[in-house]
Amino acid sequence: MNLVLALTIAVLFASGIYCLMRRCLMRLVVGLILLGQGANLLVFAAAGLTAGQPALVAEGASAPPPGAADPLPQALVLTAIVIGFGLTVFSLTLLNRARKASGTDDVDAFNRTDAV
Repeated sequence: MNLVLALTIAVLFASGIYCLMRRCLMRLVVGLILLGQGANLLVFAAAGLTAGQPALVAEGASAPPPGAADPLPQALVLTAIVIGFGLTVFSLTLLNRARKASGTDDVDAFNRTDAV
């Protein structure tokens, strides 16, 4: 299972970097999405993916029970998902505006800096 997870993370990072190096702006946005998902999986893998008990501490207990899930990586990934969604929406809006202004989404075709 760890090998499959490591390969999945590697494929997501490699695909994201490959998409970032293309001239098409839509592929740049897809690359950002892939890198974000790869980073989320990396945080989960670094935290340990154990199907443990919920991270609730009973009244009077000083520590969570053994095998309890750590809530910090889950909170970090949830926050990263929300930030990634906002970044994706902003990138798509910027892509749409750039495509309307220049008539193409090819980076090399951007030769004007004046607003339309």
